[in-house]
Amino acid sequence: MALTRIGLNQSINLASNVTGTLPTANGGTAITSGFINGGSLTMADQWRLNTAFTGNANPIASNWERNDTAPALSYFGSQMTESSGVFSFPSTGIYLVELFAMTNANGADNIIMEIQATIDNSTYVPVAEGVNGVDGALQTLSCSSLIDVTNISNVKIKFNVQSLNTNSYIDGNTSQTNTGFTFIRLGDT
Repeated sequence: MALTRIGLNQSINLASNVTGTLPTANGGTAITSGFINGGSLTMADQWRLNTAFTGNANPIASNWERNDTAPALSYFGSQMTESSGVFSFPSTGIYLVELFAMTNANGADNIIMEIQATIDNSTYVPVAEGVNGVDGALQTLSCSSLIDVTNISNVKIKFNVQSLNTNSYIDGNTSQTNTGFTFIRLGDT
């Protein structure tokens, strides 16, 4: 089958050119073997800050809630657990951890948010960082990391905020996710 370059004003109907059977997973049909119903995705969980705050936090230890605004899905499968800002994984595996935040920096402030991880349930190291230094305007920052959870008792995550000067803040909201954290188990370790 030859590939042809398609211009912006052209369209193509690929469905009419498909022959044979579509691949499936776990013995299902192409419709039922998607990631959630029959594939390898077993867990997704989303948390957010429900209140804005100022000041540094290592870790962000309060004002947490699961996304609970319908029709948004707060979790699928197993759930993360949180205690004093430290998150524990429900099972071993490879996880995508995402941080996204709405921030407002004041003056020469550079708001720094980090994903920190430990492999010994003690010593945390930064594994990803996002920065906002725009003066006086709401801005978003984000970062993400793949985490290899080989032991659920020792591998944990926390989120850190640094360099919050007076009148700078991290936004929070209980009705929508302005600052949130997503955990997705991608597969086995």
